[in-house]
Amino acid sequence: MKTREIKELNNKEILERIDAEREHLVRLKLNHAISPLDNPLQIKGVRRTVARLATELRQREINK
Repeated sequence: MKTREIKELNNKEILERIDAEREHLVRLKLNHAISPLDNPLQIKGVRRTVARLATELRQREINK
């Protein structure tokens, strides 16, 4: 998810996306522990997406 796309979301949508992405991250880690993923860099990408979402949410709190 690009930063531009994240900035278009409202706070409620960002929180929902954070929850969904964290759940996806847990599933990826579990699947990778059981059997190796075809592309283990997916874990890194999802982790970075969660960080981008959390950063945007925090920036909005600071700017209020």
